[in-house]
Amino acid sequence: MPEFDLDSFKKTWQEQPVQQKYDNNEILQMLNRKSRNYVKYIFWISVVEFLFFTSLGLFYIIQGKESNSFINILEKLGVRRTPEIEHSFDNIYLALKILSLSITAYFVYKFYQNHKQIKIEENLKKFISKIIQFKKTVNMFILLNIGLLIIFTSIFTVFVFYVLNTQNIAITNSALSGFLIGIVLSTALSVLLIWIYYRLLYGIIMKRLDKNLKQLKDIDSQEN
Repeated sequence: MPEFDLDSFKKTWQEQPVQQKYDNNEILQMLNRKSRNYVKYIFWISVVEFLFFTSLGLFYIIQGKESNSFINILEKLGVRRTPEIEHSFDNIYLALKILSLSITAYFVYKFYQNHKQIKIEENLKKFISKIIQFKKTVNMFILLNIGLLIIFTSIFTVFVFYVLNTQNIAITNSALSGFLIGIVLSTALSVLLIWIYYRLLYGIIMKRLDKNLKQLKDIDSQEN
Protein backbone atom coordinates (compact mmCIF):
# COMPACT_ATOMS: atom_id res chain seq x y z
CA MET A 1 0.00 0.00 0.00
CA PRO A 2 1.56 3.35 -1.03
CA GLU A 3 2.43 5.79 1.77
CA PHE A 4 0.06 8.76 2.11
CA ASP A 5 1.91 12.08 1.66
CA LEU A 6 -0.10 14.88 3.34
CA ASP A 7 2.13 17.70 2.04
CA SER A 8 1.81 16.47 -1.51
CA PHE A 9 -1.94 16.21 -1.13
CA LYS A 10 -2.18 19.83 0.18
CA LYS A 11 -0.08 21.11 -2.69
CA THR A 12 -2.21 19.30 -5.26
CA TRP A 13 -5.42 20.56 -3.66
CA GLN A 14 -4.18 24.17 -3.57
CA GLU A 15 -3.24 24.03 -7.24
CA GLN A 16 -6.76 23.07 -8.26
CA PRO A 17 -8.50 25.92 -10.17
CA VAL A 18 -11.18 27.66 -8.13
CA GLN A 19 -14.52 27.71 -9.86
CA GLN A 20 -16.40 30.99 -9.51
CA LYS A 21 -19.81 30.51 -7.97
CA TYR A 22 -21.20 33.46 -9.91
CA ASP A 23 -19.94 35.31 -12.95
CA ASN A 24 -19.71 39.11 -13.10
CA ASN A 25 -23.08 39.50 -14.82
CA GLU A 26 -24.86 37.54 -12.12
CA ILE A 27 -23.08 39.48 -9.37
CA LEU A 28 -23.97 42.72 -11.15
CA GLN A 29 -27.64 41.79 -11.28
CA MET A 30 -27.67 40.94 -7.56
CA LEU A 31 -25.91 44.19 -6.62
CA ASN A 32 -28.29 46.21 -8.80
CA ARG A 33 -31.34 44.64 -7.18
CA LYS A 34 -29.96 45.19 -3.67
CA SER A 35 -29.02 48.79 -4.41
CA ARG A 36 -32.44 49.52 -5.85
CA ASN A 37 -34.05 47.99 -2.76
CA TYR A 38 -31.97 50.23 -0.48
CA VAL A 39 -33.16 53.28 -2.42
CA LYS A 40 -36.73 52.01 -2.01
CA TYR A 41 -36.26 51.59 1.77
CA ILE A 42 -35.11 55.20 2.18
CA PHE A 43 -38.04 56.39 0.08
CA TRP A 44 -40.56 54.61 2.32
CA ILE A 45 -38.82 55.80 5.48
CA SER A 46 -39.08 59.40 4.22
CA VAL A 47 -42.79 58.86 3.44
CA VAL A 48 -43.41 57.65 7.01
CA GLU A 49 -41.47 60.63 8.38
CA PHE A 50 -43.49 63.05 6.26
CA LEU A 51 -46.83 61.56 7.34
CA PHE A 52 -45.77 61.41 11.00
CA PHE A 53 -44.57 65.02 11.21
CA THR A 54 -47.56 66.26 9.21
CA SER A 55 -49.95 64.57 11.64
CA LEU A 56 -47.95 65.80 14.64
CA GLY A 57 -47.86 69.36 13.29
CA LEU A 58 -51.59 69.40 12.64
CA PHE A 59 -52.26 68.02 16.12
CA TYR A 60 -50.20 70.76 17.80
CA ILE A 61 -51.75 73.47 15.60
CA ILE A 62 -55.29 72.31 16.43
CA GLN A 63 -54.57 71.88 20.14
CA GLY A 64 -52.48 75.04 20.37
CA LYS A 65 -49.92 73.25 22.55
CA GLU A 66 -46.88 74.74 20.82
CA SER A 67 -48.31 78.22 21.33
CA ASN A 68 -49.02 77.62 25.02
CA SER A 69 -45.55 76.16 25.66
CA PHE A 70 -43.82 79.07 23.97
CA ILE A 71 -45.97 81.73 25.67
CA ASN A 72 -45.22 80.08 29.03
CA ILE A 73 -41.51 80.61 28.39
CA LEU A 74 -42.15 84.25 27.51
CA GLU A 75 -44.18 84.75 30.69
CA LYS A 76 -41.24 83.52 32.76
CA LEU A 77 -39.24 86.36 31.20
CA GLY A 78 -41.92 88.84 32.28
CA VAL A 79 -43.85 89.08 29.02
CA ARG A 80 -47.59 89.78 29.21
CA ARG A 81 -49.72 87.30 27.28
CA THR A 82 -51.70 89.16 24.62
CA PRO A 83 -53.79 88.05 21.62
CA GLU A 84 -51.34 89.85 19.34
CA ILE A 85 -48.37 87.85 20.61
CA GLU A 86 -50.27 84.57 20.34
CA HIS A 87 -51.44 85.45 16.83
CA SER A 88 -47.92 86.44 15.72
CA PHE A 89 -46.42 83.25 17.12
CA ASP A 90 -49.11 81.09 15.50
CA ASN A 91 -48.43 82.71 12.12
CA ILE A 92 -44.67 82.24 12.41
CA TYR A 93 -45.06 78.64 13.58
CA LEU A 94 -47.49 77.83 10.75
CA ALA A 95 -45.22 79.40 8.11
CA LEU A 96 -42.16 77.50 9.37
CA LYS A 97 -44.10 74.25 9.61
CA ILE A 98 -45.35 74.64 6.03
CA LEU A 99 -41.79 75.37 4.89
CA SER A 100 -40.46 72.32 6.72
CA LEU A 101 -43.14 69.99 5.35
CA SER A 102 -42.73 71.42 1.84
CA ILE A 103 -39.00 70.66 1.90
CA THR A 104 -39.65 67.15 3.24
CA ALA A 105 -42.31 66.57 0.57
CA TYR A 106 -39.84 67.71 -2.10
CA PHE A 107 -37.26 65.18 -0.94
CA VAL A 108 -39.88 62.43 -0.72
CA TYR A 109 -40.61 63.18 -4.38
CA LYS A 110 -36.86 63.17 -5.20
CA PHE A 111 -36.38 59.81 -3.48
CA TYR A 112 -39.36 58.42 -5.38
CA GLN A 113 -37.99 59.84 -8.63
CA ASN A 114 -34.56 58.30 -7.96
CA HIS A 115 -36.13 54.94 -7.21
CA LYS A 116 -38.11 55.00 -10.46
CA GLN A 117 -35.17 56.18 -12.56
CA ILE A 118 -32.75 53.50 -11.35
CA LYS A 119 -33.26 50.56 -13.68
CA ILE A 120 -31.65 47.18 -13.15
CA GLU A 121 -31.07 46.60 -16.86
CA GLU A 122 -29.34 49.92 -17.62
CA ASN A 123 -25.59 50.14 -18.26
CA LEU A 124 -23.21 50.00 -15.31
CA LYS A 125 -21.74 53.50 -15.56
CA LYS A 126 -25.17 55.11 -15.62
CA PHE A 127 -26.29 52.98 -12.70
CA ILE A 128 -23.24 53.98 -10.63
CA SER A 129 -23.75 57.69 -11.41
CA LYS A 130 -27.39 57.50 -10.28
CA ILE A 131 -26.43 55.77 -7.03
CA ILE A 132 -23.85 58.51 -6.35
CA GLN A 133 -26.47 61.17 -7.10
CA PHE A 134 -28.90 59.47 -4.74
CA LYS A 135 -26.30 59.51 -1.95
CA LYS A 136 -25.84 63.25 -2.48
CA THR A 137 -29.61 63.76 -2.25
CA VAL A 138 -29.77 61.84 1.05
CA ASN A 139 -26.87 63.84 2.52
CA MET A 140 -28.52 67.09 1.43
CA PHE A 141 -31.80 66.00 3.06
CA ILE A 142 -30.05 65.32 6.38
CA LEU A 143 -28.09 68.59 6.32
CA LEU A 144 -31.22 70.58 5.47
CA ASN A 145 -33.11 69.07 8.40
CA ILE A 146 -30.31 70.10 10.76
CA GLY A 147 -30.12 73.53 9.11
CA LEU A 148 -33.88 74.06 9.42
CA LEU A 149 -33.74 73.31 13.14
CA ILE A 150 -31.03 75.94 13.65
CA ILE A 151 -32.92 78.49 11.50
CA PHE A 152 -36.20 77.88 13.36
CA THR A 153 -34.50 78.27 16.73
CA SER A 154 -32.84 81.49 15.58
CA ILE A 155 -36.16 82.94 14.33
CA PHE A 156 -37.95 82.16 17.60
CA THR A 157 -35.05 83.64 19.60
CA VAL A 158 -35.27 86.86 17.56
CA PHE A 159 -39.04 86.85 18.15
CA VAL A 160 -38.48 86.64 21.92
CA PHE A 161 -36.19 89.69 21.88
CA TYR A 162 -38.66 91.52 19.64
CA VAL A 163 -41.49 90.92 22.14
CA LEU A 164 -39.28 91.97 25.06
CA ASN A 165 -38.38 95.17 23.24
CA THR A 166 -42.01 95.84 22.25
CA GLN A 167 -43.20 95.55 25.86
CA ASN A 168 -40.16 97.48 27.16
CA ILE A 169 -39.11 94.60 29.39
CA ALA A 170 -35.59 94.71 30.78
CA ILE A 171 -34.32 91.36 32.02
CA THR A 172 -31.35 90.83 34.28
CA ASN A 173 -28.03 89.65 32.92
CA SER A 174 -28.35 86.36 34.79
CA ALA A 175 -31.81 85.71 33.30
CA LEU A 176 -30.57 86.63 29.84
CA SER A 177 -27.52 84.38 30.19
CA GLY A 178 -29.68 81.51 31.43
CA PHE A 179 -32.08 81.95 28.51
CA LEU A 180 -29.32 82.05 25.89
CA ILE A 181 -27.46 79.09 27.43
CA GLY A 182 -30.71 77.14 27.49
CA ILE A 183 -31.33 77.93 23.80
CA VAL A 184 -27.80 76.91 22.79
CA LEU A 185 -27.83 73.68 24.82
CA SER A 186 -31.32 72.63 23.67
CA THR A 187 -30.39 73.35 20.04
CA ALA A 188 -27.12 71.43 20.34
CA LEU A 189 -28.94 68.48 21.95
CA SER A 190 -31.62 68.50 19.24
CA VAL A 191 -28.98 68.59 16.47
CA LEU A 192 -27.16 65.69 18.15
CA LEU A 193 -30.37 63.65 18.39
CA ILE A 194 -31.22 64.31 14.74
CA TRP A 195 -27.69 63.33 13.71
CA ILE A 196 -27.88 60.11 15.78
CA TYR A 197 -31.31 59.30 14.32
CA TYR A 198 -30.18 59.66 10.72
CA ARG A 199 -26.84 58.02 11.49
CA LEU A 200 -28.58 54.93 12.86
CA LEU A 201 -31.55 54.69 10.51
CA TYR A 202 -30.25 56.06 7.22
CA GLY A 203 -26.61 55.29 8.03
CA ILE A 204 -27.13 51.52 8.14
CA ILE A 205 -28.77 51.54 4.71
CA MET A 206 -26.20 53.96 3.27
CA LYS A 207 -23.29 51.79 4.49
CA ARG A 208 -24.74 48.81 2.65
CA LEU A 209 -25.30 50.97 -0.40
CA ASP A 210 -21.68 52.15 -0.19
CA LYS A 211 -20.51 48.55 -0.08
CA ASN A 212 -22.56 47.74 -3.16
CA LEU A 213 -21.26 50.85 -4.91
CA LYS A 214 -17.65 49.80 -4.25
CA GLN A 215 -18.31 46.35 -5.71
CA LEU A 216 -20.03 47.88 -8.73
CA LYS A 217 -17.00 50.12 -9.33
CA ASP A 218 -14.70 47.09 -9.04
CA ILE A 219 -16.72 45.26 -11.72
CA ASP A 220 -16.67 48.38 -13.89
CA SER A 221 -12.86 48.63 -13.60
CA GLN A 222 -12.51 44.94 -14.57
CA GLU A 223 -14.59 45.47 -17.68
CA ASN A 224 -12.52 48.46 -18.85
